[in-house]
Amino acid sequence: MNGVIVINKEEDFTSFDVVAVVRRTLHTKKVGHCGTLDPNATGVLPVLVGNATKAQDIIVNHDKSYVATFKLGLTSDTLDIWGEVAEENGPDIKKEELEKALKNFVGDILQVPPMYSAVQKDGVRLYELARQGIEVEREARPVTIYSLELNDFDEKAQCGTLTVSCSKGTYIRTLISDIAKSLGTNGIMTSLVRTSACGFTLSQAITLSELKELAQNGEVENHLLSLESLFESYSELFVSEKQTVRFRNGNPLDIERTELKDIKPADGTVYRVKSGEGEFLALGVVDLEKGVLKIYKHFGK
Repeated sequence: MNGVIVINKEEDFTSFDVVAVVRRTLHTKKVGHCGTLDPNATGVLPVLVGNATKAQDIIVNHDKSYVATFKLGLTSDTLDIWGEVAEENGPDIKKEELEKALKNFVGDILQVPPMYSAVQKDGVRLYELARQGIEVEREARPVTIYSLELNDFDEKAQCGTLTVSCSKGTYIRTLISDIAKSLGTNGIMTSLVRTSACGFTLSQAITLSELKELAQNGEVENHLLSLESLFESYSELFVSEKQTVRFRNGNPLDIERTELKDIKPADGTVYRVKSGEGEFLALGVVDLEKGVLKIYKHFGK
């Protein structure tokens, strides 16, 4: 069994917990995941099965989308509701003020990772230091917020909901805290649902309970997405029957003997190489110096 199962992760499960359950359910050791999700968060967690685990280090799309709820006027050591929460007096924020502030956080921004995070400092996870009551300096990191929308905001309760589309490495709780601080108050995240990750969405996801039921009925493969689905941002390149045999055996293809001769691709361009019947063979990369398309990643059978 090779491919991707998109899991709708429940609260109180770590990403590692999910992998362990999938291993036991499918009776296979070759299981991994892409896009770690915190235990208190829910939503999309793509799980790689079989030869798809070979793609873990070359996945192209690491963008993610979330729906997060928040409350202003509170602080927390973890920047969310699951930490030690304290009330901080601050001004009541109007909806119009909040909407205006959000505009300053769209695009390329810098974020300081929270102390309760898996980021390492001198080889030690920040959360390990935080649990000891130690706070250290952290360097701000560049992230990109593609879109940021205020879905609703209750001015009396100072609570609201955000929809965020962002790049890899973005901390939504930090984003909420920074937005609040820009308004002269504090704020914490109260829930987080990941609605998409690595090109997969909630509509494609199943729960672990559903996976177990599918396994009992021998129907898991009906919900197994292809390994190729991880690379849909790459263009397809169809090759002849003889080239299919050659490329499948790991040999490069002469660019002038493929459709690339008319496309004139840039050096280093990666393609999904497919047989004339549409079978995904491997990822190929253009080498202009040698005039060939060579194997970039082969996933075997």
